Amino acid sequence: MDVLDLTRLQFAVVTIYHYFFVPLSISLAGTAAGLHVAWLRTGTPKYRDLTQFVGRLLIVTFAVGVVTGLVQEFQFGLGWSAFARFYGDVFGPTLAIEGMLAFFLEATFLALWYFGWDRLPRRLHAATIVVVAVGTLLSAFIILAANSFMQNPIAYELDPVTGRARLGDFGALLLNEVNLAAFPHTIAGAVMVGGALLLAIGVWRRAADAAFGTLARLGAWLTLVGGALTALTGDRLGKVITEVQPMKMAAAEALYVTTTGAPFSVFAIGGADGGRPWFSLELPALLSVLAKGSPGAEVQGIDDLQAQYTAQYGAGDYIPMVPVAFWSFRLMIGVGMLAALVAAAYLWTGRRGRTPHRWLLRWLPLVPLLPAAANTFGWIFTETARQPWLAFGLTTVAEGISPGLTRAEVITSLTGFTVVYGVLAVVWLRLVRHLSRQPVTPVPEPDRTAPEPTPVY
Repeated sequence: MDVLDLTRLQFAVVTIYHYFFVPLSISLAGTAAGLHVAWLRTGTPKYRDLTQFVGRLLIVTFAVGVVTGLVQEFQFGLGWSAFARFYGDVFGPTLAIEGMLAFFLEATFLALWYFGWDRLPRRLHAATIVVVAVGTLLSAFIILAANSFMQNPIAYELDPVTGRARLGDFGALLLNEVNLAAFPHTIAGAVMVGGALLLAIGVWRRAADAAFGTLARLGAWLTLVGGALTALTGDRLGKVITEVQPMKMAAAEALYVTTTGAPFSVFAIGGADGGRPWFSLELPALLSVLAKGSPGAEVQGIDDLQAQYTAQYGAGDYIPMVPVAFWSFRLMIGVGMLAALVAAAYLWTGRRGRTPHRWLLRWLPLVPLLPAAANTFGWIFTETARQPWLAFGLTTVAEGISPGLTRAEVITSLTGFTVVYGVLAVVWLRLVRHLSRQPVTPVPEPDRTAPEPTPVY
């Protein structure tokens, strides 16, 4: 692997690892806020206990997410300084605001919430965790605006003196049509991840405490509802991506020839290189519906788009890694749907107080892996199917790498990140396991004022 490939691998490792904790933080913050408000309105002790339990999970996850997020932002200067130097005026405000939200707003109010039990007025105390939940959403929206610029560059102009990109309209950057479509899709996926974690913990510990049974049902509903919203928002995002990056949607289907009423292959063997697949299970006209909302719509093929981009941007290979795009797109959909189906099966088999099937309970502790994998495949598709562009239509990946970077430097930093991240993963898992072993309902302390019983001999 050359320096470029190693740097891309390093960025992928850092980003994928960091994104294990981002959706969990978003979902757990929203869940803790909802439970706290429910306790405030109803006075049900169970909601207070569940709020504290989910909040402890949030604190552990948030801490690891902040550490990995710092490295994620430093990546632009470490491996992609040429890109950061040219587009720093555009990216800078989004990264700065997101950093302030995470370190000052979210961290501060999370600490106020944690230490504010029985110290702050009840309504003010509940407001602190609501602020944390809103802050995570704002952070996600703003950082997605930076990524959306890479998918659909807008709101910038070239400085005639420096030749660098200069931010023209920050509001327009935030309201990028890709961001408006990607944000609800991302949040829906986050709800699935957090719900699946709560479902797994609840099923694992439901025999020890009745509150864990409530936690399992809550997690199942979050996973199921998040899955439905992910499908709905993904439909809108697919249509927007087709408008701004038609090559990405063509690569998702390995569609080399422009087709009217294009089918969607649920499963195919071969054909990624433009030849006819050996085997393909197709749904007629579904790709046209996904891409443009009509079964009779025309979807541009890879060959025609390659010719179009060559004429527009000059000679070059503008075709992404089609097998990666094809399978990551399907795995994203398939694994995500499987997670929602597992949650639905748990709710259905456990309805009216029944005990779900033993085989289902045996495998449910592994269910968080499904939406986490679906999120990962989604980001792999989003980023690799944009290749060879770093910012679509403006800068290629090869043009954005740091000049003078050596293989030894990348290998050393990649090894260091991998070791540190491995340690963080073990720490997080052990802490979550430790917290999950604690009872949700606190054990009542003995009454110290009551007289001691008279011993009987």
